[in-house]
Amino acid sequence: MVSAEDLISGEPSNQSSGNGREAGRSVEPPKVLRDLAAEADVHFNGDRPWDIQVFHPSVYRRILLQGSLGFGESFMDGLWTSRRLDETIYRLLSSDLDQRINRRIRLRWMGALLRNLLFNRQSRKRAFQVGEQHYDIGNDIYTAMLDSTMSYSCGYWPRADSLEQAQRAKLDLICRKLNLRPGLRLLDIGCGWGGLARHAAEHYGVTVDGITVSREQLTLARQRCDGLPVNLQLMDYRDLDGRYDRVVSVGMFEHVGPKNYATFFQTVDRVLDDQGIFLLHTIGEQNDTIATDPWIDKYIFPNGKIPSPQRLIAAFQPGFVLEDWHNFGGDYDRTLMAWWKRFDAAWPSLQGRYDQRFYRMWKYYLHSCAGYFRSRQGQLWQLVLTKRKRPPTYRSLR
Repeated sequence: MVSAEDLISGEPSNQSSGNGREAGRSVEPPKVLRDLAAEADVHFNGDRPWDIQVFHPSVYRRILLQGSLGFGESFMDGLWTSRRLDETIYRLLSSDLDQRINRRIRLRWMGALLRNLLFNRQSRKRAFQVGEQHYDIGNDIYTAMLDSTMSYSCGYWPRADSLEQAQRAKLDLICRKLNLRPGLRLLDIGCGWGGLARHAAEHYGVTVDGITVSREQLTLARQRCDGLPVNLQLMDYRDLDGRYDRVVSVGMFEHVGPKNYATFFQTVDRVLDDQGIFLLHTIGEQNDTIATDPWIDKYIFPNGKIPSPQRLIAAFQPGFVLEDWHNFGGDYDRTLMAWWKRFDAAWPSLQGRYDQRFYRMWKYYLHSCAGYFRSRQGQLWQLVLTKRKRPPTYRSLR
């Protein structure tokens, strides 16, 4: 196998070690990178909006040695940019260049792969890490970026003209799929800032218990749900108890991890009434990969893992019947770009508390995820599950 070091040796020798635009533009990328990018119709230092503008030659080395991690980190360091970053990522992912580059350096990532295979990275001890690193960064960021419902998951856009409308449509779609009505008890696993709990209590007359692993989320969610029949707690899902007519989980399953899928569904089975309904809203991906993208794992969602259809089915089949599987992954692209527009507009009021590297990190996060869904590597699924004891009376709806 050709190593990354061997590939780098093909770089021209007239590299400049200085900073600035001229340093990168005086150096052509290694042929292997130039050819791979060309397959996605992306050029280094080209003139089109999605072309990559390199400001320092170290970018090439970091991509070849570190793959997608080096690509993302060098963007955070201000060493390259693109006028249409979302379109750049979309084109690269549509050609599977991330996987091909990472395969070239797979020996460097063998340790990460082994950790995912041998260890439970989503154990009880690690359950709160994603809350501390991502969701607790500051409610000011999320208040600026999200709509008034504080929904941090994919909106539902078929008849929506704004982010607010798309998120309210999503919340109502969930409530209608759950067939909520006054007097029912709803459990919200991963309640976030309380958007769904508040909507369900206000508009459908249900009593809601919700849990989160984020202290900052919990503080604001309790304020937002004050005066409603809503009880929110800081808790790992494995500690749940009680009995509920309905259970819902929105945007949380990505943090469960394959080694805990059976425990998650067993927990839902334990707390859900035999005549109840469970709705799972999760990002999904078609390919059953072992590890998460290393940049996302390091900077955004530590210990996360997006499920594949195969693993999901194997995990819920012992106890649940699949009533409905709804895919509207295309709506996540539009949601993410709406979040970026709001975040970018609010940046002047935020930059006193966050630096430019954070700004570039957040830009890369939102744009790369938009490209991920646009390329159809990523999907958004809503599954409706019931127990075998429930009569076959469920009717799917959109």
